[in-house]
Formats: sequence, structure tokens, C-alpha cells
Amino acid sequence: MTSPAAKPDLGVLVVDDDFMVASIHTRFVERVPGFVPVGVAATGRAALEEIARLRPDLVLLDVHLPDFSGLEVLRRLRGAGDATGVIMVTAAREADTVRAAAAAGAAHYLVKPFEREDLEARLDAFRRSHEALAAIGRDDANRSVQDTIDQVFVQGGAARAQLPKGLSQETATAVLGALSTEEELSASEVADRIGVSRVSARRYLEHFVEAGRAVGRLQYGGAGRPQRLYRAAGS
Repeated sequence: MTSPAAKPDLGVLVVDDDFMVASIHTRFVERVPGFVPVGVAATGRAALEEIARLRPDLVLLDVHLPDFSGLEVLRRLRGAGDATGVIMVTAAREADTVRAAAAAGAAHYLVKPFEREDLEARLDAFRRSHEALAAIGRDDANRSVQDTIDQVFVQGGAARAQLPKGLSQETATAVLGALSTEEELSASEVADRIGVSRVSARRYLEHFVEAGRAVGRLQYGGAGRPQRLYRAAGS
């Protein structure tokens, strides 16, 4: 019996103007099965040139670059009809930046600093989405076309799973972008960071706790009521 052919590794271009950070992210990618770093770029212009030259499957793209922003890189790619996968990897956590990345077609948004496992989870989700896209149009007796398409949209972004009525994808992405696996935040702090009410932020946070994408705990101390703190799942 002939064994199935091994799936090819997905090529990843790392874009960051900090040489040390780019090196760390490259090493992270090297340790994830199924992915291989194919290059590094330190500016927006170099990123576009390397994407055109190397044709990577995925770009890890910083927002803050010395010539123009990673968001502009993403917009230029999509404006040119280039569907290369992009994961924003940045310290920027402002709501407007998160919204702009989601609107421009970023697959995920990962806030620095992060652990290797956090990146690995996003890479794994990207691979599943990539494979689902490749499967569309192929005959598959065990899965309907709609099932395959649903896999693309569920795996393609951290906040694209179905949300309860009244919650928006845009705000969900911003809430997840405000959280990290190391820093714990209250609903009020998340609300201040992304520009929504505390009540609204708490609704999203509790949804993500139930969905396993965030962790919540009560902090006791002082004479007042205990405070509920949240962080992203993964640590």
C-alpha cells in the first residue's frame, strides 16, 4: 500500500525591524512542525519585495516599521490582489490598529511579548485554514462543501468563531488583542484600552472565558469586593 505523500512545509517570512526579535521569531517558527522560515525583512518596502520574490505562504508582520507601517504593507498586498497569509505580530494593542488589521484581512493578531506556544497555536490554526482552502473544489465524500468552507472561517481568525447575539467581530478582535498571556486586566482596564464600556468589555471577556480563549479569576484583597481579572489563554 502506498503511503500518502507528506504535506509540504509552509514558508514563513518574518518582518520586524529589530534584528534580535526577528531572530527569536525565526527560531520559534523553526520549532513548529510543518513550517519553515524562508527569509527576514526589516522594512515595509523590503517586506513587499521579499514577498514578491519568495512567495511565502505566511508573513509574520510587525506594525511599527521604519518606512511605512505593517498595516500599509497588508493594505498594499490586498490592493494588489495578493492573498498571502498574514499574522500581525506587534506590541501595538490600540483598538484602531486591531480593527484596521482585521478589516485588511489579517488572519490573526498576536501581541508581543508572547511565548512560543502562543505563536504555535496561531500557526496551527493558519495551517488548518490553509488546508481547508486547498480542499475546496475537491471531491470529498465525507464532507460537504459548506463544512469545508466553515473550517476556513472558523480557523482563519482568533475571533471568527460564532459570537452570541449582540457581540460584534470587530470588538471581539479588539478585546482579544488587548489581552496577553502574562498580564492580567480587569474589565475596566480592557474597556479603557479599546474604547468601550466596562459592561460591554465584561460581556466579551466572559464569552471568551466560556470559549476557552481567556482565563478569569477573582482577586481578593482590601475591604471592597473581589476584582475579576482576565488574561488570554495559553500560559
